[in-house]
Amino acid sequence: MKIRWPLFVRRLHKWLALVIGLQVVLWTATGFYMVVVHIDRIHGDHLVKTVERPTLDISSVVAPGTVLAAVPGATDIRSTTLLDRPVWRVTDSEGTQLFDAASGERLKQIDAKQAEAIARSLYTSNDDVKSVDLLTEAPIEMQGREPPYWQVSFDRWDSPTLYISPESGELISRRHSLWRIFDFAWMLHIMDYDDRSDVNNLLLRTSTWLATAMAASGAWLLIWAFPRRRKKKKKSA
Repeated sequence: MKIRWPLFVRRLHKWLALVIGLQVVLWTATGFYMVVVHIDRIHGDHLVKTVERPTLDISSVVAPGTVLAAVPGATDIRSTTLLDRPVWRVTDSEGTQLFDAASGERLKQIDAKQAEAIARSLYTSNDDVKSVDLLTEAPIEMQGREPPYWQVSFDRWDSPTLYISPESGELISRRHSLWRIFDFAWMLHIMDYDDRSDVNNLLLRTSTWLATAMAASGAWLLIWAFPRRRKKKKKSA
């Protein structure tokens, strides 16, 4: 039996469009969002002040060697500040510890009040703090970042959230609604509905080939249609 190629390709194109058409629309919509919204705004750079590292007067603080003696397995020590207070930040295999640079006293982990104060000092606006929570399980927006950390949320339309380390008082990350929409759009775009990071998964590769086949069959039908129209015009003349 002779294959009627135009009919076969038309049916193939129709079924491919039914199977993969929605995903093509999602690729277009999510790609549009990721292009239109500037990546710096997605990252939340506008939420956090640029903090310059202060110069430490060595003559007025405890020598770093004295602090290191209290942490035999230390791998790193550096000077920083905690709410304008000079501190030594010491890192070992178990994590990070803070020492008062003036007295050499080991500091306790950051509490809720300090976490809120740190977040306020970093935040670029004057919005009220909505909540301060110590998280022991990572939310979706902090996958890949091991808890615990303080989650400080501000009361604004885009729900800005700063994550503060309870060990060092450092800013771990910042999130807001535009980032969360981007993350959801990214999930739909790469079709990784679990970790949202695998850009070479089987579902994405399969869908890409199906979309390519749909486009190729549509192009074939378009090219095939032109000479047919010309022939019909000649007959009618």
